[in-house]
Amino acid sequence: MTSQPTMNKTGNDPGGPGDPGAQGSGLQAGLKNRHLSMIAIGGVIGAGLFVGSSSGIATAGPGILLSYALVGTLVVLVMRMLGEMSAANPTSGSFSAHADRALGPWAGFSIGWLYWFFWVVVLAVEATAGAVILEGWIPAVPQWGWALIVMLVLTATNLVSVGSYGEFEFWFAGIKVVAIAAFIVVGGLAVFGLLPGVDSEQAGLGNLTEHGGFLPNGAGAILTGVLLVVFSFMGSEIATLAAGESENPRQAVTKATNSIIWRVAVFYLGSIAVVVCLLPWDSKSIAKDGSYVAALDSLGIAHAGQIMNFIVLTSVLSCLNSGLYTASRMAFSLGQRGDAPKAFARTTSNGVPRTAILASVAFGFVAVFFNYKFPDSVFLFLVNSSGAVALFVWLVICFSQLRMRKIIKAEAPEKLVVKMWLYPYLTWATAALIVFILGYMLTDTEHDGRQTILLSLLVAAVVLVIAVVRQKVGGGRSAADAPQVQDAERSEVSAG
Repeated sequence: MTSQPTMNKTGNDPGGPGDPGAQGSGLQAGLKNRHLSMIAIGGVIGAGLFVGSSSGIATAGPGILLSYALVGTLVVLVMRMLGEMSAANPTSGSFSAHADRALGPWAGFSIGWLYWFFWVVVLAVEATAGAVILEGWIPAVPQWGWALIVMLVLTATNLVSVGSYGEFEFWFAGIKVVAIAAFIVVGGLAVFGLLPGVDSEQAGLGNLTEHGGFLPNGAGAILTGVLLVVFSFMGSEIATLAAGESENPRQAVTKATNSIIWRVAVFYLGSIAVVVCLLPWDSKSIAKDGSYVAALDSLGIAHAGQIMNFIVLTSVLSCLNSGLYTASRMAFSLGQRGDAPKAFARTTSNGVPRTAILASVAFGFVAVFFNYKFPDSVFLFLVNSSGAVALFVWLVICFSQLRMRKIIKAEAPEKLVVKMWLYPYLTWATAALIVFILGYMLTDTEHDGRQTILLSLLVAAVVLVIAVVRQKVGGGRSAADAPQVQDAERSEVSAG
């Protein structure tokens, strides 16, 4: 068991640039404060917010606000737990490394590989979504060609340095943030009749209650709405992984954790509230054009569809960029802990885990191929079998925090700069809510919830069996390695 990666500000490669087998300098502190700030803000805004919200509105009506509020609260609580652990011990493995120590090597191995699997499938989904938009603008290039281009460009970006990833993500996330903020301001003015020159007669707070009530499809639709929106929140944990490559990881994690409440409140609840106030929830244009395009159209804003396509494309590229970064850093951490090939833990002189990046993008290319060749069989299986990983990750974070609080408090209580509220009661309540959502998914046949959870559980079971077998047959780390693991991580916690 090697210790967690050591951060370096300089790129001295002991083996020299010409030695492909040499261990590089480790990950480097190449992310600036402005990068981390925008990654934290933009990471919680996925393309799913723009694309998937219309189905949620159609299902729950204005009550979708309660669905977003429920999931948003869940994310805030989970991020608080993760922030507590990551502020005490910032690492590129984030929750996987914490689970490794708190619950055992089997937990770190399982959740790490499941998370990696989730993001490499997301690469294919987002590359295809971006290719559809780009082909509409420039049809001379086929859709598969655009998917290849965006994957290659962002792979090159990630291979240069962590700073180049941060710079691209700074601008991608910045566009998303500015676009949503402008939408909330303009839409809010229209809702209250304060936007001159815009015909918005159907806008108003009355849309929340006048079309069948606030819950036109009953209270049960709130839970169905939860299933439809929960996956659009995946990505909020990226800031804790990226913080490990910043100059002040502890400060970055603390800042990201403390700001999660207003980020969720403003960008999710704020923008969705504007949508359901601008238009009746049962407006045909929401289902036909998408919620945000329909809202912009209702304000008479010209080329609303193309404006939203640009914003969605930016979100897709942001998700691709961060997805490749996140998958590669998780692979790097797994390699560091002996749970993946050692080559994954090697870095270039610039602190880039080249092999981990190339391995991740290679699987992404394979998934893109499956999407075009076998969209309704192999690719559909990949998407559904990774669909519930977000909830698995959050559940593991809950159980890890229950154990890690005691470890940190015993070894370095001064490192508890971020604390989970009402520990351990609120942690248990959060875990219970996640289990309830997973159980409720089994009853959802209309939106493929049952299929998603069953296939995800199947893949999780396979990975878990591999983890246990590795440990039993001696191919992986065993309980005998635990003292060494704890000694290595204890030194990091103490060093700060």
